[in-house]
Amino acid sequence: MALHKRSPLTFFVLVFALSVPFFGLGSLTDLQLMPGLSVSALATFCPLVAALLLLRRESGTTSVQALLSRSVDFSRITDKRWYLPILLLMPTVSVVVYELMRVLDLPLPLLPTQPQSAAQVLANLPIGSALLMFAAFVVGALGEELGWSGYVLDPLQKKWGALRAGVILGAVGAAWHLVPLLAMHRSATWIAWWCVYAVAFRILLVWIFNNTSGSVVGVALFHATLNLSFFLFPVNGSHFDIRLAALVMSGAAAVVVAFWGPKSLARDRAAGRR
Repeated sequence: MALHKRSPLTFFVLVFALSVPFFGLGSLTDLQLMPGLSVSALATFCPLVAALLLLRRESGTTSVQALLSRSVDFSRITDKRWYLPILLLMPTVSVVVYELMRVLDLPLPLLPTQPQSAAQVLANLPIGSALLMFAAFVVGALGEELGWSGYVLDPLQKKWGALRAGVILGAVGAAWHLVPLLAMHRSATWIAWWCVYAVAFRILLVWIFNNTSGSVVGVALFHATLNLSFFLFPVNGSHFDIRLAALVMSGAAAVVVAFWGPKSLARDRAAGRR
């Protein structure tokens, strides 16, 4: 279907509308899917549902099947070197945040004696549990990214360019998370820094997307590493310093914009396929 016929605003409104029951459930109960993850996180599949509903109305089942097929289309990542940032960039950000917290003498838990280096913490991670968490986060990330990246990102880029599309999508995504964050009793300051963190992360997602020929599975893996890195941070992410994380993430996004350019965030965008 022609991208110009897709309405980002309609998509955003539908995503928020579909999410209301999950946000309401998260606000009414303290039930958590795992420590630090409200039941409202089940809304992660709303962007996918919104995209499928709109595609079905716009161009039928063929487009629906085409979008779903992108969840397993690894062939788009023709340059396998892109798996390095996809899988390692977010763990690196978390390690940098952890080490900065140690240097700045910010609160960290006793594990079992403080301070420990990031390498020591990583050596004690439960690998089996981490792999199961990662698999679950990949499924959840596909629920988001088939909508955010697979459906609405390209029309936004066509009108606004890559950087501004990333900022717009990041701001919408941050607003979409406000109710779950409030349900988890996050402070206004924490949420403000998290919004900076989320917008910078979305810019990096656009960068990954545009340099992997529009790979939805690539950005979903990248998204999953963000969630995994957070929940593996001591303890279940409770000591994650969001201020430092926002600054580190913004620095990474600034480097990407400087080297790849704000218009496309890619060296050869024309070579990509959608």
